[in-house]
Amino acid sequence: MARFIIRRFLSLIPTLFLIIVFAFAIEHLAPGGPFATEKKLPPEILANVMAKYHLDEPLPKQFLRYLGDILRGDLGPSFRYKDFTVNQLIAQALPVSMLLGAIALSVAVFIGISCGVIAALKQNSMLDYATMSLAALGISIPLFVVGPVIKLALALQLKLLPTSGWIDGRNGLIVLIMPVLTLSFHYFASIARLTRASVLEVLHADYIRTARAKGLKESTVVFRHVLKGALLPVISYLGPAFAGIICGTVIVETIFTIPGMGRFYIQAATNRDYTLIMGYVIVFSTILVIMNFVVDVIYGFLDPRISYK
Repeated sequence: MARFIIRRFLSLIPTLFLIIVFAFAIEHLAPGGPFATEKKLPPEILANVMAKYHLDEPLPKQFLRYLGDILRGDLGPSFRYKDFTVNQLIAQALPVSMLLGAIALSVAVFIGISCGVIAALKQNSMLDYATMSLAALGISIPLFVVGPVIKLALALQLKLLPTSGWIDGRNGLIVLIMPVLTLSFHYFASIARLTRASVLEVLHADYIRTARAKGLKESTVVFRHVLKGALLPVISYLGPAFAGIICGTVIVETIFTIPGMGRFYIQAATNRDYTLIMGYVIVFSTILVIMNFVVDVIYGFLDPRISYK
């Protein structure tokens, strides 16, 4: 197991390197640039600005320079937020996105697994049909539709919640309700469907029939035997889901005016702020590969049948 963990961890390095290479190439080969505006700068000023940020150098040299900065932990200056570096902007906004994403995923996991287990145990009942119908809606309806609908219903019509903003002394944690509901809806649906299918499969396994034949209580069979095997597909889903739900905060943060990574990413994409876009890609790519690594390791502890030789 230790050798597998080390080998799997080392494999993250070339994966991240390839992500950086492709992102850098696509970004710089696209038409336009961070200083291309409707009002053209005088050639002398544009040349000085390009030289200041080393954008007048050949792409291979720019990439090697940028790669060296990354290895030192420096993501460079922002081309648009001139008083801040990319590190400062990410350090300011990432905790907000991480908190929102972690809470939303926790809610999605708890409700999704609970509903999936209940639907499987009550197969073909009205409860099963109602749960899976709600899950189908969650998968079908995109975030940019769910968010405004929840905002219209709870904030504008019923006036139960503030329309936007983040945690402060006036509103407190109540501002988390709408963005968490919006962000967790799709992932709740996927987890519920995945859990139901997995539990149904495990319920028909021989070792479950044996456990019941021994006279074990149904709660013991479900929690000690069924869930241990049934949750393996769910755990494999949680790795990319965590990175996906963090990236999904871009839409939710825009809808509910939350000061997270989404605000900077949208503005960076609009303004072609190369360094900020690359910083965003590197951060979320790192989250994705690390979560996949964690899932692989957890798999080994949950399922002894898996061999890492």
